[in-house]
Amino acid sequence: MKYINIFILAIFINLSPLAASAHGAGGHGGGPALTQTDAIEFAKYRAKILVENGKIEKSWSPAIVESAEQQTNGHETEWVVTFKNSKASNPAKNILYIFLTTKGEFIAANFTGK
Repeated sequence: MKYINIFILAIFINLSPLAASAHGAGGHGGGPALTQTDAIEFAKYRAKILVENGKIEKSWSPAIVESAEQQTNGHETEWVVTFKNSKASNPAKNILYIFLTTKGEFIAANFTGK
């Protein structure tokens, strides 16, 4: 499992220069826009990192995706991937929102959706 995490991290690191140097249409920089499936996978990975870093409780692993939608925030379009956790210790925090750019860069995660 440790090697899989390292492999995934290496892929993201290797793709970062491509995304940073590419010029294309869409919000938050250049490069190809994520599909909904890609956005879900990126958000799942980010949720896993949040669990591993102790930012959210362990009951979020494995995270269950409820939806993945694009929304406009100001002049930018972003992905909002919503996870639901019926086992969360705090019922007010049983929905997690992960925000990504259309290129897959992490913006934020919270329990408010804002």
